[in-house]
Amino acid sequence: MQWTDEGIVLGVRRHGETGAVLEALTREHGRHLGLVHGGRSRRMQPVLQPGNRVRLAWRARLDEALGTYRVEPEESAVSRLIGSSLALYGVTHMAGLLRLLPERDPHPALYEAARILIETLDDPDIAPPLMVRFELAVLAELGFGLDLGACAATGSNDALIYVSPRTGRAVSASAGEPYRDRLLPLPGFLIGAGMGPDDVTKGFTLTGYFLSQHIWGPRALPVPEERARFVALSQRDG
Repeated sequence: MQWTDEGIVLGVRRHGETGAVLEALTREHGRHLGLVHGGRSRRMQPVLQPGNRVRLAWRARLDEALGTYRVEPEESAVSRLIGSSLALYGVTHMAGLLRLLPERDPHPALYEAARILIETLDDPDIAPPLMVRFELAVLAELGFGLDLGACAATGSNDALIYVSPRTGRAVSASAGEPYRDRLLPLPGFLIGAGMGPDDVTKGFTLTGYFLSQHIWGPRALPVPEERARFVALSQRDG
C-alpha cells in the first residue's frame, strides 16, 4: 500500500534512537500517522514542526499498519511565526483540535481552512476571528455544527443576536429577550453583519461553550491552556 499527499504537521513523538512518529493532517487521507526514519536528525527536526506544510509519501505492507513516511518540506510556517506568541499558541491549539478528528477520515475542507489559518496566525487583526470560524468548522466536522442562518423560534433571519445553548441555533433579539440571560451572544461577523468591538470575545465564548459541552467534556479533556492564552492575547491585542 502506498500514496503521496500534501500534509500539515500536527506533531511528532520519538521512536527508538533516531526515528519519529509523525502525525499529520493530509489533504486526501485525513489525520494520518507514519514512522519517519531519521526523524530526529538535525536535518529533519526543523521540517517536522507543527504547522509546517510537507509532501508525504506513505508506504506499508498492510493498509491498517503504521507504515513509513518519506517527507519533503514544502513550506516552513514556523520560521515565519516564531516571533509571535499569538501565532505559536494558535498553531498548538489548532493542532490539538485537529487531533480530535478520527484517524484516516478525509476532511479536505478542514485541511484548506487549517492552511489558510496558518497563513494568517501572525496577524492579530485577522487570526482571532479566523480561529473562531475554525473552531466552528471543527465542531461541524465532528457532528456538532451550529445553525446560525435563521431564528429557531420565528424562522426569520433578522436581528439575530443570540444562540441557544441547548440547540445551537440562532435566536433573534425579540424572541430571545425573555431568555437573554440564558442565551449565548452571537457575534455579527459570523452572519455577515460586520465586526463589533466585542465580537471576538463573543465568538470565543460561543465556540468554547460548545467545544466544552460536546468535545472536551465528554472526553474528560480540560480546556487547552494554549487556547486560553491565544484568547487572552487576542483580547489584549484587540
